[in-house]
Amino acid sequence: MLKGLVSVVTGSASGLGRATVERIVREGGRAVICDLPTSQGAKVAEEIGDSVIFVPTDVSSASDVENALAACKDKFGRLDVAVNCAGIGIAVKTYNHNKKLSHSFEDFMRVQTRGVIINTASVAAFDGQIGQAAYSASKGGIVGMTLPIARDLAPVGIRICTIAPGLFKTPLLMSLPEKVQNFLAKTVPFPQRLGDPDEYAMMVQAIITNPMMNGETIRVDGAIRMQP
Repeated sequence: MLKGLVSVVTGSASGLGRATVERIVREGGRAVICDLPTSQGAKVAEEIGDSVIFVPTDVSSASDVENALAACKDKFGRLDVAVNCAGIGIAVKTYNHNKKLSHSFEDFMRVQTRGVIINTASVAAFDGQIGQAAYSASKGGIVGMTLPIARDLAPVGIRICTIAPGLFKTPLLMSLPEKVQNFLAKTVPFPQRLGDPDEYAMMVQAIITNPMMNGETIRVDGAIRMQP
């Protein structure tokens, strides 16, 4: 159960992030939708209802992240969970942005001496394809920092895990031709289809509600191993 918990979810105007916010609210929680000013965040917040607020946030901006946390505190008075779904395709920046976000959330949560941080990597961290060196390195950085941060934050009761999703029905993937989508779906061993964003959100919920889940990266990918 997520009842009463407050979450900040970055990249949550669409795709995996939006599905996460919707599941959090269905389970009794509240959330801050953080996404770019040009996103559909305001519309999404209106559709979901009073349990959420939208704060325009560019995760590459430290001041934007601080503003989002301040808005969370003003509206809900606390922060229990941070889910980082925002992603870009530049290796160093992706790693640094997630590190900055994690540190900002850590500082906020230390006051409560408990909390959960969930980062999003990719199966590319393990199965990088031709031409994906920078992208794979960025996702590998997220995976690599998971255990050390979990150990750093153990004394203050903050857990951290990373989810490495496979092929999901995100806006980017769904923009591909149907023939390409069908081909990609057939590369997933079982279930032989593209993942539904709510299945990512289900893993977020599982991590939040299981206190022994800490310092680990979980692949959610239908057993796919990407070909070169």
